[in-house]
Amino acid sequence: MADNRKVGVLGGGQLGRMLIEAANRLNIQVNILDAAASPAKQISAHNGHIEGSFKDAAAVKQLAQCSDVVTVEIEHVDTQMLEEVAGQVVVEPSWKTLRIIKDKYAQKHYLKEHGVDVADSIDLEGKGSKGLKEVGVTYGFPFMLKSKTEAYDGKGNFVVNGEQDFEGALKTLGSRPLYAERWAEFRMELAVMVVKTKDGVLTFPTVETVHEDSICKLTYAPPRNVSEKTAQRAQDLAKKAIGAFEGKGVFGVEMFLLKDDTLLVNEIAPRPHNSGHYTIEACPISQYDAHLRAILDIPIPQAGLRLREPAIMLNILGGKTPDSHVKVANEALATTTASVHLYGKGDARPGRKMGHLTITAPTLAAAEREIQPLIDFVDNQKGKPLGPRTESKEEPLVAVIMGSDSDLPVLKAGLQILEKLEIPFTTRITSAHRTPDWLREFSKAASDTSLRVIIGAAGGAAHLPGMCASWTTLPVIGLPVKATHMDGWDSLVSMTQMPRGEPVATVGINNSTNAALLAVRILGAENKVIRERLRVWMEGNEKEVLRKDKALLEEGWESYLQTMGK
Repeated sequence: MADNRKVGVLGGGQLGRMLIEAANRLNIQVNILDAAASPAKQISAHNGHIEGSFKDAAAVKQLAQCSDVVTVEIEHVDTQMLEEVAGQVVVEPSWKTLRIIKDKYAQKHYLKEHGVDVADSIDLEGKGSKGLKEVGVTYGFPFMLKSKTEAYDGKGNFVVNGEQDFEGALKTLGSRPLYAERWAEFRMELAVMVVKTKDGVLTFPTVETVHEDSICKLTYAPPRNVSEKTAQRAQDLAKKAIGAFEGKGVFGVEMFLLKDDTLLVNEIAPRPHNSGHYTIEACPISQYDAHLRAILDIPIPQAGLRLREPAIMLNILGGKTPDSHVKVANEALATTTASVHLYGKGDARPGRKMGHLTITAPTLAAAEREIQPLIDFVDNQKGKPLGPRTESKEEPLVAVIMGSDSDLPVLKAGLQILEKLEIPFTTRITSAHRTPDWLREFSKAASDTSLRVIIGAAGGAAHLPGMCASWTTLPVIGLPVKATHMDGWDSLVSMTQMPRGEPVATVGINNSTNAALLAVRILGAENKVIRERLRVWMEGNEKEVLRKDKALLEEGWESYLQTMGK
């Protein structure tokens, strides 16, 4: 594409580095304001970069003069200077947004004013230990003591468990402007990358983030054990939060999923974010591509922000030795399919973000199995003792439901096929007539789980697969079972005579093999690994038939019949 506009970026760390990688593919020049050897400048050779501090007013003005759009890779910038240069150059997101977000107490207050659910907070600036006592009375213990500004990766946070912590808390944070936050009893931390464009607000998928020492260690896309409805609620909340701010670009929205399944926004980053690194490999358009497109008014289709396949991102943090990150990268390259990103920061220091790696796989469980040895390796580099290993269990893709356990012998052949082709499945008993409420509950919830196909086996009136199909959007395969009367024809006819709008794909009577293979083909339509397993299996069938044909031809029909015991 031809775009001669230049993008100025305040800050040249790893986020700026990955922004440049995306810009280079679009022939967009990015001018970085930061130190000479900053990670972003290392991979971009032109004379538009500016050496200096992104907090220096004169340097910001110089960057504005040589750029068409100015953006940030860190929010702790001089917003006063950005306000001044906004008349000469486009600033995205707005300096007003940056000013609000960089003050975390002001950010929470602003969100609350706009109807966005956040944790309750109290201003403590200048109140000292007396203010901490008031918070203890109001919120109880524990509560979070936080610095309003210059806080990131846990720096500027202090957990106050009781009055005995007051002295240590004030000693650690007392020189900063402070506020207190009610403790959030969360079961999981989620994050959503939001893209604000001239035309509206888009979102990447919801992800789960796992923190260690207040630094994001892992990102799971999609989140584990979170329903699609909850994931969508998280996206809706993130869109509502970012819709309240001025300006365009990518925003990271971190939130808590509480034990009662409610959501609270924790923090907002007005820039690409650690929790969105996975998008480079896992989505058609990465968060860095999206940020550039948004601030330059280049079209972004929502479909480009979808998850191609499950992904896990692991941060490579500095360990005990200066080369710990290099060891992790080498291990990943030698033993996994991980995409490795190193940030060019020189020697590692404990806890310093030195890089990240991402593994994608057809299922999240498969990605977990591949990444677990790397998690152990990273922990070992940090001197952390390894805990007990737990095997990640494949989430079922196929549900095989039956009206009675008497149907299980018929299902045996099909279940063996699923096992042979390594398809994770679950088997359940749920009668359309004896347990209709349970069938309804199972069917309605199925699409919010890992399941992709349902096989329903039933005899007699055989209403099981039809009723299931009326309550789920997943494909349902009907397996008629031969009962005592009518040789299964009643079941076959019942399943094939579904009313319009409620399809059930029905196989032959007692033919669980075909039911299983049809389920595998449905899965294989979007999963190349499964499709390849099926191809190999089918090739084996062909070889077996050809072997029998050869034996029949060579031995003659009478001898061949004898070998069959007939």
